[in-house]
Amino acid sequence: MSAIIRNLMLVTLLMGIRSGFAQTSRNLKQLDSLLEKAHTLGVFNGNLLIAEKGKIIYKKTIGWADAGGKTKLTENYRFHLGSIAKEFNAVAIMMLKEQGKLSLDDKVSKYLPELPNWAEKITIKNLLQYTSGIPAGNWNEIKGDADNMKSIKAVTKLNFEPGTKYHYNNNNVFLQRRIIEKITGMTYKSFVMEKIFKPYGIKNAIIDPDQNDNLVAKAYNDQKIQDNFNWEIDGWPYLNLLDFYRWSECINSFKLITPASTQELIIPFSPNDQTGLGHGMMEGNVLIMHRHDGTAKNYQALLISNAAPETTIILMTNNKQGNLDAISKSVQSILDRKPYTQIRRSFTNDFEKELENLNGEQALAFYEKTKAEHPDQYSFDDENTLNQLGYFLLNKKKVTDAITVFTFNTKLFPNSGNMFDSLGEAYYVHGDKSKALENYTIAFKLDPSLDSAKQMIQELK
Repeated sequence: MSAIIRNLMLVTLLMGIRSGFAQTSRNLKQLDSLLEKAHTLGVFNGNLLIAEKGKIIYKKTIGWADAGGKTKLTENYRFHLGSIAKEFNAVAIMMLKEQGKLSLDDKVSKYLPELPNWAEKITIKNLLQYTSGIPAGNWNEIKGDADNMKSIKAVTKLNFEPGTKYHYNNNNVFLQRRIIEKITGMTYKSFVMEKIFKPYGIKNAIIDPDQNDNLVAKAYNDQKIQDNFNWEIDGWPYLNLLDFYRWSECINSFKLITPASTQELIIPFSPNDQTGLGHGMMEGNVLIMHRHDGTAKNYQALLISNAAPETTIILMTNNKQGNLDAISKSVQSILDRKPYTQIRRSFTNDFEKELENLNGEQALAFYEKTKAEHPDQYSFDDENTLNQLGYFLLNKKKVTDAITVFTFNTKLFPNSGNMFDSLGEAYYVHGDKSKALENYTIAFKLDPSLDSAKQMIQELK
């Protein structure tokens, strides 16, 4: 090989390295810009971690640790994970199963004989799949575990026959935790700390902290009113960014439970239902997708882990804006070197008081006026802006007004199956089954992945 050729190859290699570095650097700057602009608009306060192929490639902390705005967040602050914390009791159940200490077909009454006779119908699997039929607790009145157990013992009738329907509520989680305690002779808190966190390097987690514990992010709303630390039931871990990632890697690499147990745990009762791990998918012995979101008062967290590409995105906030999914999509677009959507304020949330007194046509006129006056604050080019407004009106029982908004949105986004799905839902609530079927059919034609539209077409036909 001549010296000239060697030199050309070396130059090409160096240029490739520089190009790759510049591309990575540019992407990281875009991530910084995404979060900084969102924080400036008041729509993100929290932490982001991104890992690729088992290595952390990006971490960002932005905002404040409490409502006072004086203490800056760091990556060491711990957050309530909301419903993602239910993964710990679900995994604990599967650990005990692998140890031969329980079967998923065991009746709840075997471990909690103090419950009424209906516990003889419910299996542990029903608790994991939220198909037990146990009524949800009145969380405005329940004060702690003992109070909730008293409330459950007073239940005389299940909402439905176990295993026939899905109803996501925390009493399923509560009873899982009590079964773990009965089998192990340990408190649920001690079991998670001693058998899950410590052995697997989750070093900084804390369960059921109070407001005096250090490095615990305090959640607050847009009026700077801070949440209290009173929860209806106990057993809620708070994790920092790195420990949350370690937990995700434990699930992905099957350090706590086998692939077979993981597969059993992520099977939903029906498509799109939650499981103990939120949502997941396996191929053979590979967990190809794991997604879970959680909310608790003004805490919100999101975990997205995919095997192809091998990427994990973790978001945590102590000032809930309901936009972590949107942020994650923009983050993924940046990683994929694609155009991304800047995160903006929620039109419906900001003008809720004004909008609830308007009919559909007036709400759309107000939307157009705001669009002209504040073009950069809200995502007027996003189909979800008016979709959120439509559901706001639908939840207020203003069904005809919701139909007006949804119809307008289908004209703005005629190729979106989701928009026609929303319009179909509004017509269904209105009682116009013909129009509902018409729009669900369009929705499914535009987007065959819409299981909700497919199910409604079958029902309406």
